[in-house]
Amino acid sequence: MPVTGLRCRALCHEDGGVPYLAGVSVSDIVLTPVRGGFPRVRASLFAIAEDCCSLGIQGYVGNKSAVFPLQLLGYDVDPINSVQFSNHTGYPTFKGQVLNGQELLDLIEGLEANNLLYYTHLLTGYIGSDSFLNSVLEVVDKLRSINPNLTYVCDPVMGDEGKLYVPEDLVSVYREKVVPVASMLTPNQFEAELLTKLRIGSETDGLKACNILHAAGPSKVVITSINIEGNLLLIGSHLKDKKQPPEQFKIAIPKIPAYFTGTGDLMTALLLGWSNKFPDNLDKAAELAVSSLQALLQRTLNDYTSAGFDSKSSSLEIRLIQSQDDIREPKLTFKAHKYT
Repeated sequence: MPVTGLRCRALCHEDGGVPYLAGVSVSDIVLTPVRGGFPRVRASLFAIAEDCCSLGIQGYVGNKSAVFPLQLLGYDVDPINSVQFSNHTGYPTFKGQVLNGQELLDLIEGLEANNLLYYTHLLTGYIGSDSFLNSVLEVVDKLRSINPNLTYVCDPVMGDEGKLYVPEDLVSVYREKVVPVASMLTPNQFEAELLTKLRIGSETDGLKACNILHAAGPSKVVITSINIEGNLLLIGSHLKDKKQPPEQFKIAIPKIPAYFTGTGDLMTALLLGWSNKFPDNLDKAAELAVSSLQALLQRTLNDYTSAGFDSKSSSLEIRLIQSQDDIREPKLTFKAHKYT
């Protein structure tokens, strides 16, 4: 899964039975406030992320991959970008601005000053610096001081396929400080190995990694991609009761012979949207998210191939707008298989 600029932070309000969600990208922050201080927020999702691809004017990465899908799922999304670039960094050059940790805290301070800082969920994605990650931890503390029941969803973007994308010292910060305060984690195979210090070479190892992470803090864990002997799997685990073993499942995922931009951001948004709708059925949320993503990727590949483009020559921009139906009402083509 390519590294994208988004890990969602969303805020969701319900007013008159209509859900409103603020979503963010790995590089983005999305806010939906309680206007005028009125207590009309029942569910709110807040996402914080720092990423070189948080928002690209051209191309679908970061918020541009995340906000539209969340809107299609019925959420009202107000994005704040931790970076804004002319295009994603897969292109030869780019121009733009980056939000630093203090500037993030300044935004939080402004929200607090106007009584706009009540959230039920916090979601973070790619964070490339120690200072920004520490600022995020301050945000977690601040949000939980206002709402002790805050759910913190963390996509610990650190690397993939044995390669780190972040400074090595961030690994210990994630392991020692972030994981213990997270409610849900969504690492890939390499990131799960870094967090657990366990090499994952089998499905059994994947389940063990989930259990180690449960013991460290989060009740929900989704390892979004595990390569076992050439087969790609998603493994999920939900510890509903500490006195009982977790409910664990897997979803087999086909390999598509192409490289896409924005898929990590999109997957985060889909998991966010569906898990908020099915909070007690992590397997159902994952089925819907995977089914949506795979349909979109197949459409993208087909469109590029029909246009005579060599899909293996470079990364493909996802066909997000053309895949609205697959996002809003996905055909459940990928089923979770529960471990017993």
